Amino acid sequence: IQHIQGAIPSPFDCLLLMRGIRSFVPRMTQHLSNAKAVALFLSTHPKVEKVLYPGLPTHAGHEVAKKQMSDFGAMVSFLVRGTKEDAIKVAQGVKVFTNATSLGGTESLLEHRKSVEGPDSPTPDNLIRLSVGLEDVASLIEDLKRALE
Repeated sequence: IQHIQGAIPSPFDCLLLMRGIRSFVPRMTQHLSNAKAVALFLSTHPKVEKVLYPGLPTHAGHEVAKKQMSDFGAMVSFLVRGTKEDAIKVAQGVKVFTNATSLGGTESLLEHRKSVEGPDSPTPDNLIRLSVGLEDVASLIEDLKRALE
């Protein structure tokens, strides 16, 4: 039936899912805590023009997010003060974050969105998107601080 109807996971996929569910709450707790700390750090950095994270009171959708969400997620985007080239330098300057396009894994990822989406995208040239993972938050912040210098 799995091969005929399709949307049925394999026994091994079910095993992996069951194993992952056991640690889901502590993993998400760490993701959320790290993302908040990273967003707060970025919001005070002079080389950051704007932080896009609904957990910050300065975010346009903060009040709505507070009503609709129990927490604010582990995705953080920010605008580097400067040009596309400045943003690309930041993206290339990280060591703890991996420069990759993916979401929700245990590792922290970073990408320069315009490079991924192409020149016709309405995404700002200086936008960096983060998927904040489970690493030590001080290491994540130090990595971003170093890349922004």
